[in-house]
Amino acid sequence: MSPATSARLRLALAAFLFSTGGAAIKAAAFTGWQIAGFRSGVAALVLWLLAPGARRAWTWRVFLVGAAYAATLVLFVLANRLTTSANTIFLQSTAPLYVMLLAPWLLHERVRPADLGFMAVVAIGLTLFFVGAEAPHATAPDPARGNLLAAGSGVTWALTVCGLRWMGSRDGDGSSAMAAVVVGNLLAFAAALPLALPLGPHPARDWGVIVYLGAFQIGVAYMLVTSALRWLPALEASIILLIEPALNPLWAWAVQGEVPGSFALAGGAIILGATTLRTWIDARGRPAPEPAGSG
Repeated sequence: MSPATSARLRLALAAFLFSTGGAAIKAAAFTGWQIAGFRSGVAALVLWLLAPGARRAWTWRVFLVGAAYAATLVLFVLANRLTTSANTIFLQSTAPLYVMLLAPWLLHERVRPADLGFMAVVAIGLTLFFVGAEAPHATAPDPARGNLLAAGSGVTWALTVCGLRWMGSRDGDGSSAMAAVVVGNLLAFAAALPLALPLGPHPARDWGVIVYLGAFQIGVAYMLVTSALRWLPALEASIILLIEPALNPLWAWAVQGEVPGSFALAGGAIILGATTLRTWIDARGRPAPEPAGSG
């Protein structure tokens, strides 16, 4: 098997693991704060053990970017507990819109005329999530509040991406980026812990879900992405990682019977379609935008 083929398989497996997050978060009988905290605690430990580069280069930049990533991790979990998995992942996928708004100030990157069209299309998709009112149900008890938190996770993920690009321009081996992932998980654990206690009794099944989320849905998945990206063009990697938002709602439907609303599906289709098109256009002239798999 060629290195490129192996990298494609690793990246597809990572996207597959990322995509299970929404259904798994809903499956555990913990509060959102408990899942956010313990998932990140397990992930930090796993990445600390598997990624030697993450144990060094803990600069103030790492903590700054880690804080944005920690906010993304917590908001993603809290949103998943309140609204549908589809709404959560699609709204987080609006991050490129905010990257474009932030990049001129944070990264001194120029916004092109074509980018303005992309921003308008994504904004239309975003608006559809807040048209009408979705009825609450067992797996999405407060869709309106959950949608707001999910939209917030798109903003904090955009800040994370800008921070990783900023550090990447100063770091040749990627160790600071992985360190930021570890620090972000540690900060998420520390921030959520006071609201996660007291814990109370929980069956082994619930703890198994937490271990899966931290060790595999975050830890192993990030290791797979890191090992695969250096073998693939940015366009191909970004397209493969779109497996995550495509599969995420299907897992929630298969496991919890969760069906997103028609406006949410239309908005998600617009957001993912626009992101795919922009990725293809970017690959022809400059590196593609950030990979998916934030939450």
